[in-house]
Amino acid sequence: MIPFPDISPELFVIPIGETGLPIRWYALAYLAGLVLGALAIWRMMKSDRIWGGAAPMPAAKVEDLLTWIVGGVILGGRLGFVLFYQPGYYLTHPLEIPMVWRGGMSFHGGFLGVVLASWWWARRDGVEPLRLADALAVVAPIGLFFGRLANFINAELWGRPTDAPWGVIFPGAAAQSCPGVEGLCARHPSQLYEAGLEGLLLGLILLVLVWRGGLRRPGLALGVFLSGYAAARIFVEFFREADAQFITADSPLGRVALGLSMGQLLSLPMLAVGVYFILRALRRPAR
Repeated sequence: MIPFPDISPELFVIPIGETGLPIRWYALAYLAGLVLGALAIWRMMKSDRIWGGAAPMPAAKVEDLLTWIVGGVILGGRLGFVLFYQPGYYLTHPLEIPMVWRGGMSFHGGFLGVVLASWWWARRDGVEPLRLADALAVVAPIGLFFGRLANFINAELWGRPTDAPWGVIFPGAAAQSCPGVEGLCARHPSQLYEAGLEGLLLGLILLVLVWRGGLRRPGLALGVFLSGYAAARIFVEFFREADAQFITADSPLGRVALGLSMGQLLSLPMLAVGVYFILRALRRPAR
């Protein structure tokens, strides 16, 4: 078993006011994902070759697009968490919905927020939505990688109890709430599993796809990202502790329906849509 590393969720504190302004790793993870993703899209829009013709939009428009993406991520991520995971609580505490600093963001909600924001922006600015979606799909693993690392540093969204030699003894309730285990227990570092699969592996696959001319088939990169993320999430959910609100006496593993967790249920439509876009792209001639 591996003791949890002594990492503070706060990188440093800016001396402002009586308590100061803490700069957290989680906020920096969002910032790094958005900035590096925007830079990668800007570089992609400077290369007509990878698109098999003119790029979908001028690189100068990336800054305006980033503003819409940030709004979609925050608004969609928060509303997704409220509606998918704790609707009952926020129905009785509606004033807490905007309090994102208390935690509570959903990837699937953030994904839907980005889809709607980018689609609206593309239609407004005359950009082909599907090709823009391909560009966003290629850079999405950057944000996923940093986000999952931040989850690990925050010691949240931990995995199920394990006796594997790489099990981590997370602090607090994670180490003291293992049924049938006396004393401290280790858990799967499922955050790192997701960082490796959804971030590094999926990102590498998409980079190879771009290098092999995948962006010349509109919708192919989008399909690979959707199906790849869904498959990785469904797999890791078998090692990840379910959210507390879904764990009951009848369902100690937090299964919601069909023997699946909420994360798995939300990933199934992504998997189906991803396969559809892959087949659709492969049936059409490349640009």
